Amino acid sequence: MPNYPQAVTDAVSDLYARFITFLPNFLIAVIILVVGWILAVAVAKLVKSLLNTLKLDEVGDKLGLDQLSSRTGMRMSVSGAVAWLVKWFILLAVFLAAADILKLDKISDFLNDVLAYIPDVVAGAAILLVGTLVAHFLARLVRHSVQAAGLKSADMLGAVTQWSIMVFTVLATLHQLGVAPAFVQTLFTGVIAMLAIAGGLAFGLGGRDHASKVLDKIEKDIKS
Repeated sequence: MPNYPQAVTDAVSDLYARFITFLPNFLIAVIILVVGWILAVAVAKLVKSLLNTLKLDEVGDKLGLDQLSSRTGMRMSVSGAVAWLVKWFILLAVFLAAADILKLDKISDFLNDVLAYIPDVVAGAAILLVGTLVAHFLARLVRHSVQAAGLKSADMLGAVTQWSIMVFTVLATLHQLGVAPAFVQTLFTGVIAMLAIAGGLAFGLGGRDHASKVLDKIEKDIKS
């Protein structure tokens, strides 16, 4: 006849032993999470303060980041973005350490993959930010230059300049992130071909009359 009381006692003893073994690791993981969170917030504030001292936000505003922020309705700053990235990089490292202590292998593997992907994300974000600022700056430059020259379609040329650069910026960002590289390569080639054909047609059709006049003038000069 089975000894049920003994079986229950053994099960409770085993559960208690596992709990006693797990409890120190759990407490250590909690301490790591709390200290890591405080450290991440403190370092992020320090980085933001340092970048503010270097007046990096003013450089971004001069390049048009403030106007871009007002258009999107989101307040963006270079120092804030860098501080946010630093904070979450530290937090991910803290989460990974806690998962290792608790022997959560699946979570540890996932966080390792995320941490390994972070450099590509940072590089992609930098490409997108710099490309957006350059596109906005050159669009304003083209717009003001065309207006100063007394030519029409200043807004259209500025928009074409901005969106042309933005298309290449987005493609470069996707390539850096490794998102569908074959598709991005094909799309990049297609955009280059489209711009080349459009430019050829624009110059060819738009300059046809002018070229005809120039040739007529040359012919008259030769005959005279």
